[in-house]
Amino acid sequence: MAKKVSKNARVAQRAANAGSGKDHVRVVKSIKDPNTGKYSYKEVIVHKDQVEDFFKNK
Repeated sequence: MAKKVSKNARVAQRAANAGSGKDHVRVVKSIKDPNTGKYSYKEVIVHKDQVEDFFKNK
């Protein structure tokens, strides 16, 4: 039978994985086609700090 892992050990493991996927978010940007007027969507996973830069750039 496997032993149960204590809460303190799990917290320490989470701190060790600080650079994991929890710092990333999925963003969706709608882009209008100037010829047809239809919208398409660009979906990207970026770091939390780069979200504003993603929406500023065209």
